Amino acid sequence: MATNKSKKSGTVQPIATTAPKKLHTTKTLWLPPALAVFITFICFTTALNNKFVNWDDDRNFYENPLVQNITKENFWQNTKEIFSSGVIGNYNPLTIWTFAIEKIYFDFDKAFNWHLNNVLLHLMCVYLAYRIVLLMGIGWRGALLTALLFGIHPMRVESVAWVTERKDVLFGVFYLAALLQYVKIKLDNKSIRWLWLTTFFILSLFSKIQAVSLPLSMMAVDYFMDKDWNLKSLMPSFIKKLPFFALSLGFGAFGVYMLKDFGSLDTLEDTTNFNFIQRLFVGAFSFVIYLIKLVVPFRMSPLYPYPNYFPWYFYPSMLIAPITIYALYKSYLKEYKAVFFGLIFFIFNIVFLLQILGAGQGYLADRFTYIAYLGLFFIAGYYFDQWIYKNPSKSSTAIGIAGVYLAVFAFMTFQQNKIWENSATLWTHVLKYYKNTTLPYGNRANYYRDNKMYKEAIADYNTTISMKELQPQAYNSRARLYFDLAKGRDSLMLALNDYNKAIQYDPKDGEFRVNRGATYARLGNIEKAVEDLNEGLKLKPDHAVGYLNRSIMFHNLGKVDLALKDIESYLKLNPSNGDLWYEKGRALRLLNRPAEAIPAYTEAIQLQSSNQALFYYERSRTYFGLNMINEAKADLQKAIEMKFQAIDPTYRQQLGI
Repeated sequence: MATNKSKKSGTVQPIATTAPKKLHTTKTLWLPPALAVFITFICFTTALNNKFVNWDDDRNFYENPLVQNITKENFWQNTKEIFSSGVIGNYNPLTIWTFAIEKIYFDFDKAFNWHLNNVLLHLMCVYLAYRIVLLMGIGWRGALLTALLFGIHPMRVESVAWVTERKDVLFGVFYLAALLQYVKIKLDNKSIRWLWLTTFFILSLFSKIQAVSLPLSMMAVDYFMDKDWNLKSLMPSFIKKLPFFALSLGFGAFGVYMLKDFGSLDTLEDTTNFNFIQRLFVGAFSFVIYLIKLVVPFRMSPLYPYPNYFPWYFYPSMLIAPITIYALYKSYLKEYKAVFFGLIFFIFNIVFLLQILGAGQGYLADRFTYIAYLGLFFIAGYYFDQWIYKNPSKSSTAIGIAGVYLAVFAFMTFQQNKIWENSATLWTHVLKYYKNTTLPYGNRANYYRDNKMYKEAIADYNTTISMKELQPQAYNSRARLYFDLAKGRDSLMLALNDYNKAIQYDPKDGEFRVNRGATYARLGNIEKAVEDLNEGLKLKPDHAVGYLNRSIMFHNLGKVDLALKDIESYLKLNPSNGDLWYEKGRALRLLNRPAEAIPAYTEAIQLQSSNQALFYYERSRTYFGLNMINEAKADLQKAIEMKFQAIDPTYRQQLGI
């Protein structure tokens, strides 16, 4: 490695603008990053057999209508809607778009493919991290250590093993690709690289709003790679990046708007009642914990809930601010460029995620460090490389120590992936550390309920309800369980009582009204059922199940025209339900509109429901009523081939089959 001695400190510094010419051999380009990628893949093999979890996976893709209902036919229409809307307050349309593509090819019953794509994207990030560090002048050994730390550090697990966090690894690929282009620009200044840089940056912003920090990271690269950089260089460096700052500002403002519009963002106070000053201490505490977890990744949890009170140990954490400022000052003054670069890179990429404004359910998140830690890994790689360069006789000792440390990280990551196996393992792990939080109990109970583990579900619902006085969602969830299990009036009354409590505590939640309406219907109180369904859909007009339930009620009351209207409302929200297209066709026939029923039956058949034979048979009867005999015969023959059992022998005889 080419070096130069700092006049002020005597430390060895790389000359990044000339070193790559000597360092770029086939060996350094491919063998070390291939090793880093391979080891990272082995560590994440335990993530590949995981299932989806009921923490945002539902709202991001498997219950997201834009993903759930996508087909090759409506692909571009859904794409347009994906890029013009947010999901639970987040604007990350490119990530949602990748989910939509996966839905077309893999559907939701092949979680392996979704997890594999997350892992592959992470492996791409590992390679890019290696290339960035190598081109910035660190030798291949230091670059390999940096890439391995980036790849297998246990704090990576949340970003890779959780499908919803596709946005981390996807934005990471484009963010690091953009940063790599900028490093190359520092070396050869080819104009085409600016185009690639801009393209990758925009794709990164569309993947996750966190990419807004890229212009700041580019300025950090200027500091490290520009040989004659000084404070006078700061303003020219900033001005050259104004277009990128403008993009960051635009996307950042839109992201804040989306969070606020959804209700995820509280500017000064949140449900914990922490004021803005206290939130500064929360941010400082988070910063300290991220630094500690860098070295000792302890007590890793998918959720770090806010405490119910403001604990005393948050206050001394603010001491990290002057300590950090002093570290930056001394490293700048003494020209410890790697330390200054790594620390400022970390700060630039973590500062917007310190929860000072209060978005999110926890004050920490392992995934927030995905890009930010690269700066601190850079410091480790740099000094590892310097040690080997200056102490070749002791290189085996340094490599051995690093190997043991990495082996520990590899084992921890291998094991940590397993907590994401399913929703039960996920929330059970959270409850190891946070037993006084309702969210883990409620979500685990929902998983138990959906998997017919009713005893365990009831126990968790009861625990949730006992923890706080007002738990409307828990009452609603327990009521749904009673409703599903009900074999008589007594169980239905248990459900009704819980729905009453849920509505009492939160009268503006339309879902509670819709669910109580279904309960009244099973109890035979049709008047109250319709009243609740009407009110629930007024409060929550996008509640598809509400329209379905009310359509059944109207059918039972003989109001087929109103039932049809609700079926059509349902299909606008969930057009991939073949059974409801069939019900639409049936309603149209009852209303003596058989010609309009044919397209509805056809849509039902194309969606390939398990009731497809019935759909062919009913379309055959409809064709027969329209005197379209050949079409009627073809459909009846299809129903016979599919072994449909309820064929009217008289009708079959009429068609001569």
